[in-house]
Amino acid sequence: HWLLCAGQTAFVDSLKVVFGKHSLTTADIYVTGWAWRFFALAALVPVLAFVPFPALSADFWWAILLSGGINLIVTPVYMRAIQLDDLSLVMPMITFTPLFLLLTSPVIVGEFPSWPGLIGMMLIVLGAYWLNIGELSRGWFQPLKALFARKGPRLMLLVAFLWSISANFDKIGMQASSPLVYAIGVLAFLTLGLTPFALKQSQRPVQALQGSYQPLMLLGISSGIVLLTQMIAIDLTLVPYVIAIKRTSAALSVLWGAWFFREANLRTRLPAVLIMLAGVVCIT
Repeated sequence: HWLLCAGQTAFVDSLKVVFGKHSLTTADIYVTGWAWRFFALAALVPVLAFVPFPALSADFWWAILLSGGINLIVTPVYMRAIQLDDLSLVMPMITFTPLFLLLTSPVIVGEFPSWPGLIGMMLIVLGAYWLNIGELSRGWFQPLKALFARKGPRLMLLVAFLWSISANFDKIGMQASSPLVYAIGVLAFLTLGLTPFALKQSQRPVQALQGSYQPLMLLGISSGIVLLTQMIAIDLTLVPYVIAIKRTSAALSVLWGAWFFREANLRTRLPAVLIMLAGVVCIT
């Protein structure tokens, strides 16, 4: 069951990126980030009518505060990253999250993945190296230098690290409530927290929202589905396992980038992502 939920999370997550990048052609990162969380919240709230409401402990509120605080930073950074560069360059950076989880999960929730994780770590780094393999003629380290010289991949690597921390707090908060209630709690926190930024940083937030209403709504609904299925899967197994499966969305994002946005270098970048996903499988 956890594998089915995690697989659904990965597929819908790859579509979410397409909706987000399309929205950014007419709306700024703050309006898009706010809509991402608001419409996800609107999609999940009605489901509360069909499930029992759990008792809430203090861990629930602490988890929302900590994970929500991290994601207040992540939301505009994530949107800026996919705005700046090709999806086929930016989204593979998300596969670093399972690598970072090998460090953060033992500290925060006491979960220790097995030894093949070391092999997975090396494969993820190798895949990142391969993304710019054409630069190899200029030196052994040039492929990595060329990748991280671009701002988009650097920002998404920061997102991957921050999510490796917040995913652990998500598990704590979910175990103190339920997957649905916790997901709604985090989204409500983020919607409220992002509202002043959207109003202050955006020049014409209402007009931007109206001009991109359909892709923004699809972005939020798909995000709500992703968050709910991810929380259910995390409740059933180890955090690194769920996040590892979710990161297979990176391969789909490379394909969507070539298909919807006519991004180049598919022949080089897709094998690189597959190498990184092999590392994800090893970690799992």
